[in-house]
Amino acid sequence: MEEQKAIYGIIGNPLKHSLSPILHNAAFKALAVPAEYRLFPLEEGQLESFFQELRNTDSSIFGLNVTVPYKETVIPYLDSLNPLAQQVGAVNTIVISEKRKLTGYNTDAPGFMAHLIELNFSVEGKNIAILGAGGSARAILSTLCIIPDRPRSIRIYNRTTARVNELIEDLKKRFDLDIVEAVISVDDLNLRECDLLINTTSVGMKRDDPCLVDEDLLHPGMLVYDLIYRPKETALLKLAKHAGALTANGLGMLFYQGVLSLEHWADTRIDDNVKIAMRQALERAAHYE
Repeated sequence: MEEQKAIYGIIGNPLKHSLSPILHNAAFKALAVPAEYRLFPLEEGQLESFFQELRNTDSSIFGLNVTVPYKETVIPYLDSLNPLAQQVGAVNTIVISEKRKLTGYNTDAPGFMAHLIELNFSVEGKNIAILGAGGSARAILSTLCIIPDRPRSIRIYNRTTARVNELIEDLKKRFDLDIVEAVISVDDLNLRECDLLINTTSVGMKRDDPCLVDEDLLHPGMLVYDLIYRPKETALLKLAKHAGALTANGLGMLFYQGVLSLEHWADTRIDDNVKIAMRQALERAAHYE
């Protein structure tokens, strides 16, 4: 009799672009475990019933990732948060115990920092600009403020000013935000003095999406980091490269946060050979080789 597969997956909307199934199914294959990773595209009205079903003892789902737009919305459905997720106020990984208890984690923040280390980029004393104020921006902004070697300044812009103001007011209750300033226009990001520009919005995912910033403000010596990884090169990254800036997309962050998610689900460290299989599968799927 074939052993029943444990199910893992990602909830969000949209999900067609996601490479998370490629990443984690490569890991399950390398680990030779009977598990499968699936997409769970959900409308907001479906969240409550989905989480109710997760509580059923006969459910075979034991772990989830969470992406746009539900990284904050899922929190009331969970039993507990680990300290980092509690501090950040956003969840992108859920561990479901055999007793059907749900614990939320945030692997976006350490995943982003791990990729910066790979890129040999230090944020200490740097001027940073962030586009967007969603769950990913929350995680990145939080980690940049709580690390010992903090940036010199962080400016953050969101199309809806109220959203970024709410984000900053909420995070102020959790830790020191004296280096953070919300701006009302992209022009106020002071990109000419910027060392690191991070796009956390979904603008750039569609081929005809515009670039959110003026090309003339991009310059050599800055790193432009776009969390989008499909397409491989957004309009922002193309213009940044043309301007002589260093560029990176979100594939590295996806890899590192995915490894951490898997370690939470398995409650153990993942061997390097499994990590290599995960990274290679990602790069093949994204046509990086």
